[in-house]
Amino acid sequence: MAIIKHPEQRVGVFIDTQNLYHSAKNIYHARVNFGNVLKDSVGDRRLIRARAYVVTTESGEEKGFFEALAKIGIETRTKDLQIFFGGAKKADWDVGMAVDAITMSPKLDTVILFTGDGDFVPLVEYLKVHGGCQVEVASFGRSTSGRLKEAADHFLDLDEDPRRYLLNYRSTGARRSAPSRNTGSRQGERDVQVSAPDDSIAAQSADESDIGRITGVE
Repeated sequence: MAIIKHPEQRVGVFIDTQNLYHSAKNIYHARVNFGNVLKDSVGDRRLIRARAYVVTTESGEEKGFFEALAKIGIETRTKDLQIFFGGAKKADWDVGMAVDAITMSPKLDTVILFTGDGDFVPLVEYLKVHGGCQVEVASFGRSTSGRLKEAADHFLDLDEDPRRYLLNYRSTGARRSAPSRNTGSRQGERDVQVSAPDDSIAAQSADESDIGRITGVE
């Protein structure tokens, strides 16, 4: 679908950190390069706010990740990791991310969601109809809900260029990686590499962590 992009367009980015992390880990055994995903999804438009939803742990290892995000203009919203009886862990940011996107939408022309979670389809539809926003999604196509792709005005498939959007990526030969994306960057501008440490991402429940559910393949 053709979309409108112009320099004065106000863009808000909302990052489902856990979803992208687990997709990259299960499909590629690598980590997400959040800097390049942000750079390519926003392009030359006006970034009003970029917010990542993350989890804090007792070790505090995620502090460096938060600082790296801040340097490229991404603020973080955090919540403590919940550990239940039996060892199950949970830190669900879906509702908080949706509320923030709706709250900020009056000041935005475009909302970009970094997620492949089909639970966000109602949010996409609401933002388009009631918020008057153009809604775009960036995620790994192999682990992204088909309904979410259809609902969005534009879908940036990170699977098309894994070398650009992943750190420590090693091709297995199963897929041919696309040539590096020409993003129109100014000469001398460097790609920014930012990825979360393992401990800053909440472990999923037994059902959610099943690789077949996440990637769509066994």
